[in-house]
Amino acid sequence: MTIQEIIRGESQNVEFKEMLPKNSEKYIKTIIAFANTQGGQLIVGIDDETQRVTGVDRDSVFKTMDRISNAVSDSCIPQIVPNIELQTVEGKTVIAVTVAPGPNRPYYLKSKGKENGTYIRVAGTSRLAYPEKIKELEMEGARISWDELVCVGYNAAGEEISKLCRDIMAYRERAGLPRLEVSGAQLVNWNLLKKHEDSLLASNAFVLLTSDYFPFSKTQCAVFKGAERTVFLDKREFTGPVYEQIENAVAFVLRNIRLGATIDGLIRRESYELPIEAIREMIVNAHCHRNLSDASCVQVAVYDDRLEVTSPGGLYNGLTYGEIMDGHSKLRNRTIANVFSQMGLVEAWGTGIRRIMEAAGNYGLPTPRIQVFDDMFRINLYRSQSFKIYEIQDNSLKEQWRKFGGNSEKVRRKFGESSEKSIYELNELQRKMLRLIRKNNRISAVAMAEAFSVSSRYIEKNIKLLKNQGILIRHGSPKGGYWEIVE
Repeated sequence: MTIQEIIRGESQNVEFKEMLPKNSEKYIKTIIAFANTQGGQLIVGIDDETQRVTGVDRDSVFKTMDRISNAVSDSCIPQIVPNIELQTVEGKTVIAVTVAPGPNRPYYLKSKGKENGTYIRVAGTSRLAYPEKIKELEMEGARISWDELVCVGYNAAGEEISKLCRDIMAYRERAGLPRLEVSGAQLVNWNLLKKHEDSLLASNAFVLLTSDYFPFSKTQCAVFKGAERTVFLDKREFTGPVYEQIENAVAFVLRNIRLGATIDGLIRRESYELPIEAIREMIVNAHCHRNLSDASCVQVAVYDDRLEVTSPGGLYNGLTYGEIMDGHSKLRNRTIANVFSQMGLVEAWGTGIRRIMEAAGNYGLPTPRIQVFDDMFRINLYRSQSFKIYEIQDNSLKEQWRKFGGNSEKVRRKFGESSEKSIYELNELQRKMLRLIRKNNRISAVAMAEAFSVSSRYIEKNIKLLKNQGILIRHGSPKGGYWEIVE
C-alpha cells in the first residue's frame, strides 16, 4: 500500500478499518463483496475518514490475523481464501487482506443465506445484491451464459430458422466477409439451436434473434429537449430480432442529429455531426453485453449536447473499468456475441470502446464519457456545438442562401433536408413496396415477392435498405407485426 493509494481513500477495490470490529460480520460483508465483484483489499490500521495511518498493535497483530482468517473460513459459503499479510506504511504496521475475484460465485454469509447474505461492491461501499444480480452471479459461477440456455416451451419454427439463416448470410455479404452457407445445422454448431431426439430446441439467443417473445428485449429511443430527461420531443420503441432493433435504433439517431453539407459547384458532400461507426458500435455493445436476467431494456437517448446509450447490467464477472479501457473483454452473452461476429456486426472483442474513442477523436469531438453503475453501463458521445450544417463554396448559391434566409424551411429543402433520407434515392421496386405497404401494413415479404414476381430474398434485401435509411420500421413479430413508413 503506497502513500498515494492511501491519499486517494476508499474505492471500489479498497476499504480501510482503523481497528478490526468485534462483530466480524461488519468486515466479512466487504470480503464477500470483493469476491463477488472485482476483488479488492481490506486494510486494517488506517482511519477510513481521515486516511491517517494508525497501525495495528505489534503485540496483537498475529492474533488479529488469525481472527480474520477464522472468521472468513467460518462465515463464508463457498470458501474464500484471502491473502493476509503485514505491510509497513509510514513506519507503522498494517494488515492487508487481499481478496481475488472469486470463480465459484455467488459468495454469501452462511448465517443469512444466499438471498439475504450475498453482497457486491458498488463504488466504495458493500451492498446487498438484488435478485437479478444473484441470478447472474450463479450463472457466472456455473460458467453458463443465459443466452445459450434452452427457452422452455418455445418452438423453433422452420420459417424463423430460414429467415435467420438468410439474414446472417446477407449481413456477411454486406460486411464483405467470405461467403458462408448458413443452415439449421450451422445454427446448431453455434448453440442457437439444440438437438433433442428428432426435434430442434430453441436457445434464448435464437429467440432473441428471431422474435419479440421476451418483453425485456426492446430498444427504447427518445429525443429530449435540452440536456435532461424532462421534455420528450420524439420517442420510439423497437422490438423484434435484436439485430433489427440495432438497425432501427441507428436510423433513429441519424434522423435526429444534424447532417452537414459542403457544396462546391455541383458537388455536394455530406456528413453527420457524429461518426456513424461510433453510433453503431455503442448500440451493438449495449445489446451484446447487456444483462439478460434484468427486466430493463436498452435505452438510446439524444440530447442537445450528447448521445447517451444505456444497457442493463454493470461490468461482468470481475471486469474492471481500467481493463475495459485497456481493451480487455469478458463475454456476458457468448452465443449472441458469436453470431454478431459471424454477421460482421462486431470485430475483435475488447476493441469497441477504443473504436468509439478513436472515432470521436477523428471527428474532433470531446472524449466520450464511460459511466459504470452496479446495474447499468452507459456511454455518452458528445455533440459538437460548433458543427456547421451547411458550408457553401459557390458564390451564386451563397447569394441564394442569404436571399432566402439560411435557416428557412424553403432553403433547407433547396439544399437538402438535415436527414439521411434526403440523400437516399428510392429504386422502382422500393417505391412499389411502399405503395403496397400503405394499402396493407401487415403484408408479408413473401406476399410482396409474389405481387411483384421477384424472389423473397430480393424483397428482404430491399426491406433492409429501407430500414437502414430509417424509411421503414417493423413492429412486432414476423407473423403478427406490422410495418410503419416514416414520412
